[in-house]
Amino acid sequence: MSADILERACNSTAAVLDLARGADLDQPTPCLSWNVRDVINHVIGSAATFARIAETGSYPAGDTEHDCTAGDFSAAFRRQAQRVVAAFSAPDAMSKGMQLPFGEVPGAICVWIAAADIFTHGWDLAKALGQSTDLDPGLAGQLLARLQSLLPDAMRGPDGEAAFGPIVEVADSAPAADRLAAFEGRHP
Repeated sequence: MSADILERACNSTAAVLDLARGADLDQPTPCLSWNVRDVINHVIGSAATFARIAETGSYPAGDTEHDCTAGDFSAAFRRQAQRVVAAFSAPDAMSKGMQLPFGEVPGAICVWIAAADIFTHGWDLAKALGQSTDLDPGLAGQLLARLQSLLPDAMRGPDGEAAFGPIVEVADSAPAADRLAAFEGRHP
């Protein structure tokens, strides 16, 4: 395992962010309690948080998300994306223990969690902005297969109360990114 999966997720989300505009910030998203501004701030903050976890092994204390939407949020994300990919590319990153809110996992697992978070929030933004949600089908399929083996039902619940919603049923023929989003509780 390497940071390639994370780099692909970051590239996918960066391409979606490149098409977002300030006028879009108040639009609703598939994350019912978040608008576009909230998702943009979260995905930038999430990349920074995962970078810090990979760099130090520790989950950062305090709020790591700030409002990045007044400036060039696409550039802000790209900076954090470069940082997180570099952190997970360090020689010991995949074997190093990394503390997450629910416990410690090896970097080889954390990289999948980071990639899925960043990629799926890119899907949220694409959906909210009326862009195609058929994002990197190969990557989406890999992330879905990995999450199906990693995500416990205990992390599912109502929007705003749990990290993931209940699984939403979609056709097997739906694009892989839509199937991933549905597995995480979104309605494609």
